[in-house]
Amino acid sequence: MTRGEIEAELQCHHRAGFAWSLACCGRDREEAEDVLQTSYLKILDGRAQFAGRSAFKTFLFGVIRRTAAEARRRRVFAGLFLSRPEHTRPADAEEASEERLALLDALSRLPRRQREVLQLVFYVGLTVEEAAEAIGVSAGTARVHYDRGKRRIAAVLGIPERRRKESRG
Repeated sequence: MTRGEIEAELQCHHRAGFAWSLACCGRDREEAEDVLQTSYLKILDGRAQFAGRSAFKTFLFGVIRRTAAEARRRRVFAGLFLSRPEHTRPADAEEASEERLALLDALSRLPRRQREVLQLVFYVGLTVEEAAEAIGVSAGTARVHYDRGKRRIAAVLGIPERRRKESRG
């Protein structure tokens, strides 16, 4: 498809795409707008490419769903690592600090490549493919490190397998 055709498809499916983005973002309008804009950018700059194996609308909705999931993971992961809300009570802050320390400890136990991929994806906001390029490995290798790293951290933190599977979808 040409860029003009892609832009026409995006415009045609904008309302439905925004409604889907709202659904993927828990009805948070601001987050849904950010997710939709990021999805459009991924499509227009070629990070997400329409291969014609499905309808364009199906492709678009998949990009939106994955982008919303990425945003959610980054927010959760960054919250565990980086933030400490000002309004927390001392007991909450202590618990958050313990969670943060446990997560940092789990991250430090990972092999270097797994740790690098997770840090690039969650801290820096790169895609797994961009992280692969940054550390000089194939995208497939980076995906394996990403998956194994997440599983290992979950195991170290004692997150049951059932809960891990539920949090993926």
